[in-house]
Amino acid sequence: MSEIITAPAPAGATEPPRPAAPTAREKAKARREARGAWTLLGPAFIILAVMVGYPAVLMVIQSFTDASVKNKVQGTLPDFVGFDNYVKLFTTSGFPAVLMRSLGLMVVMTVLIIGLGVLVAVLMTRLGRTLRVLVSVGLLLAWAMPPLAATVVWGWIFDTQYGVVNWALNTVTGTDDWTNHSWLLNPWSFFFVLTIIIVWQGIPFVAFTTYAALGQVPGEVLEAAALDGATGLKRFRFVVFPYIRSVLVVILVLQVIWNLRIFTQVYALQSKGGLASETNVLGTYMFRQGPGDFGFTSAIGVVMVVLLLILSWGYVRSTLKEEEL
Repeated sequence: MSEIITAPAPAGATEPPRPAAPTAREKAKARREARGAWTLLGPAFIILAVMVGYPAVLMVIQSFTDASVKNKVQGTLPDFVGFDNYVKLFTTSGFPAVLMRSLGLMVVMTVLIIGLGVLVAVLMTRLGRTLRVLVSVGLLLAWAMPPLAATVVWGWIFDTQYGVVNWALNTVTGTDDWTNHSWLLNPWSFFFVLTIIIVWQGIPFVAFTTYAALGQVPGEVLEAAALDGATGLKRFRFVVFPYIRSVLVVILVLQVIWNLRIFTQVYALQSKGGLASETNVLGTYMFRQGPGDFGFTSAIGVVMVVLLLILSWGYVRSTLKEEEL
């Protein structure tokens, strides 16, 4: 058997002190602090369980039944139908087309909102104080306007008879070709107007958040990059972007979720002349399925929740990894 030979400790060397075991008083103090923390968090957990947990569990259960308003009126229990609602959702309904339409709109809107918002934030760093205040006030006005009010205003701008856009196009072209032109009857122009409304109200959040993040970039680092001959685009890509990447990731996840859940603007434009069957998104499609078919609409809700979780899982995973480091 081989022996392990250890070198003798040098003269005068002492072993590092071992951490002392926690005393009974320290253990009792730790338990009191834990109980205090759970006491403070308890009301929040209860509210989340009542306001989020219970409706979510009920939605999942109802998605496997034929629950309808008849069961509510008669006080009877719905029948268990398994995955019939999900099979119907993806085979005999218009949900697949609505899903693809919603995903396409989400991608376009997210790219435009983040791209223009970051551009506005960078431009704000170049403006003087007076102009920066004016731009901030304008962004706040657009951000503070309720979605329904914003949709009404933009609907008037694109109105068939009295719209400013039609009048401006007639003035520029010198013709009457745009008189009584409807922007909402055609699905493509409908989504064009919808994109303008969503992007217009989404830019302020991205601009303000990114502008605050840009303030954390050290000025001496930017000066050093400029002295090295880096252009503005290279400075943003290799110097600024690493500092604000975590903020942009959060913005990206939030915009994906918000742009996939749009409802008010779409429903309001549909009420002003849009064809619902060709312009529905996930929110309006679920709303228009009828308030009585709870099982089918619950299946739509479950699919939406799963889709949002999948799209935001990358951010959640990276956040958990950062907390473990």
